[in-house]
Amino acid sequence: MIFMRKNILLMALMIGASLLAILFRPTHRIADDGPAINLETIIPKQFGEWIVDEHVVYQQVSPDLQEALDEIYTQILTRTYVNSLGYRIMLSIPYGANQSDGLSAHDPEGCYPAQGFKIMSKNKSILHTDLGNIPVHRMEAVNGSRHEVLTYWFTVGRYAFNNDWDRKKAQIRYSLRGQIPDGILFRVSSIDTNSQDAYQIQANFIKQLVKELPLEYRSRISGI
Repeated sequence: MIFMRKNILLMALMIGASLLAILFRPTHRIADDGPAINLETIIPKQFGEWIVDEHVVYQQVSPDLQEALDEIYTQILTRTYVNSLGYRIMLSIPYGANQSDGLSAHDPEGCYPAQGFKIMSKNKSILHTDLGNIPVHRMEAVNGSRHEVLTYWFTVGRYAFNNDWDRKKAQIRYSLRGQIPDGILFRVSSIDTNSQDAYQIQANFIKQLVKELPLEYRSRISGI
């Protein structure tokens, strides 16, 4: 009898959860409000001491992989910048107009090991800029002789996060308002065996870039 009651209660809870999901299913995409996102024009090709390295040739992905990426992301911007000293920083910004659970941006902590990298270190930090603070992830990954240092963050709507739980709560808050948030994964990385130097150079790169972002897009790119 107790077992039957538990099953009935569990079934009732499942039905209730399904009804709530239908009732509060978001329908309005905030990406449709305000100016449209076009990363190619929003992100400057030259700022501060940095300029796009036009000599870098990016590897073409297979049609199957491209189709999968198109299902997840609305746009993907990939560039390599170089300064006068020849130091290169790779910038990758996948953007999704729908950042609900099924279309969340892929976390480098999962993607890099899947590509054969070993994560050597990772931590969370706050990147202080003249315009505001950005919560960031920092990570070192090694694959053979390739030592890559990364700084990255996620945005949900107009807020940036380096914490999965806070990001999830933001998605829920938007959902309860009937809104579907957009979002990005902003990632910079460099090939450098000195991680502390790399993090500092990346921080300066980000600070200079954020200053150049159009005001109407700044929060959607950096959370500031």
